[in-house]
Amino acid sequence: MTLNHILTTPALIARGAARYGTRIAIETVQGNLSYAQLDAARITAARALIGCGIEPGERVAIWAPNVALWIVAALAIHSAGAALVPINTRMKGLEAGAILEDSGARLLFCCGTFLGESYPAMLAAHRPASLTRIVVFDGAALPAASTTQGGDETWDAFLLRAAGTSMETFRSREAQVRPDTLMDIMFTSGTTGRPKGVMTTHGQNLRAVHDWAQIATLRDADRYLIVNPFFHAFGYKAGWLAALASGATVLPHLVFNPERVLERIVRDRVSVLPGPPTLYHALLDMPGLAERDLSSLRVAVTGAAAIAPSLIERMRAQLGFETVLTGYGLTESCGFAALCRRGDDAETVAHTSGRAMPGVEIRIADSDGSALAPGQTGEVLVRGYNVMQGYFGQPETSLDTIDADGWLHTGDLGTLDERGYLRITDRIKDMFIVGGFNCYPAEIERLFSGHPSIAQVALVGVPDARLGEVGHAYIVLRSGAHASVGELTEWARQNMANYKVPRYLTVVDQLPVSAAGKVLKYRLREGAASTGDGSEKTAENTAAS
Repeated sequence: MTLNHILTTPALIARGAARYGTRIAIETVQGNLSYAQLDAARITAARALIGCGIEPGERVAIWAPNVALWIVAALAIHSAGAALVPINTRMKGLEAGAILEDSGARLLFCCGTFLGESYPAMLAAHRPASLTRIVVFDGAALPAASTTQGGDETWDAFLLRAAGTSMETFRSREAQVRPDTLMDIMFTSGTTGRPKGVMTTHGQNLRAVHDWAQIATLRDADRYLIVNPFFHAFGYKAGWLAALASGATVLPHLVFNPERVLERIVRDRVSVLPGPPTLYHALLDMPGLAERDLSSLRVAVTGAAAIAPSLIERMRAQLGFETVLTGYGLTESCGFAALCRRGDDAETVAHTSGRAMPGVEIRIADSDGSALAPGQTGEVLVRGYNVMQGYFGQPETSLDTIDADGWLHTGDLGTLDERGYLRITDRIKDMFIVGGFNCYPAEIERLFSGHPSIAQVALVGVPDARLGEVGHAYIVLRSGAHASVGELTEWARQNMANYKVPRYLTVVDQLPVSAAGKVLKYRLREGAASTGDGSEKTAENTAAS
């Protein structure tokens, strides 16, 4: 049976156990899991989920950093026929609670503490009634704020529930998972400011994963260091799922730190290292780089920000990568759409996002949806097996995004050259990218509206040498209200993910508006580009970590 026929994750992992057996699937300092052990672990956890009453099609969320149990829990969710809902680890309780409520998730797997924050405690005040159980990966006991809920427990206690589900019952449930079964709902923000749940199936994801892994030349001998977060398609689908589909070894990495990553490359003989351009810039700036043994490095895949051809050349010459690729995708396309090919020159890799993956079409269209000639700029449309099933609970929004001919309207502007290589030139939407993380002004503006002193806020993305782009917020205070930039920044840090916190804040008397009352954001961008506009820079945000 070829991988082309393995179109559910339960079948993929079972096949991996049979084929690779004792080969290490996941390697961590806490311990290793072979392919056979991973298969056994996901079965036990799936039986426990069934024992908790999780039914096919229900939603189960994970809110945790890159740890081995994230993968085990995700595979268990898939094996039980439920849909995985990943949650960004940089989100605060208010944001996570909204996603849990919108998805209707009945059970949440989460870490106890990460980066100094207790996740159950953060969620306590924002926990929706639909969430009946929290399972905490780490720690011997749950915090007091969470133990008030009778269904909350540790991972070890959760696994004991597996005994209540027979193998026969599990196999029956597993057999119900088909290629058209909903695999995950990944929430992505948009112009409305309310995150939308993108629905995709097992079959379309695994077909994309297989093709991506083949183009990226993943091998069963590879050692794949995954710095990209598991809650993101780059760390999840093009990350551990692509690695396991290839028989490679997954090396999870918790928080990006250039020195620690460099140490791991040398010590763990890393061969595959995808990430945003900021990752490679940081590594190339490390002192003593030439004295390190980086001979194991083989494949790099990057994107999500502007790249200079010189960076591609340095990655090849100084880091030793044989293959450096860039790609393009969005959550609504399973995270995959276009990818460069091995052998593409530095100019092509730097200035394009590659060409369409097999079975995927890319069109540059005018405002009527008609195809434009090579070199002409228009909206990027994507069509193929990889296009989402729609937005969870928002059929009208889905119809606005996917037209009657099946084309996904991305909201990005770009061109195609004569070879079919895609170049992204701008965005129709106001989204900007901070160190590889998508930031949506409407969502951040909505969060800021919860501050009692703020009357209006408008956010734009501005260039940044290190992170590509950062946020600049222009704020109008309520009449008679007083709030300093420092106070507003601290409030933002307490109520939104770190990468969303604007790097610059400017308090203004009024926002520039059109005759129709629409905020003229181009005027704000012009103001941000000039000097002496009264803005104040907030403290550093390590948004790419």
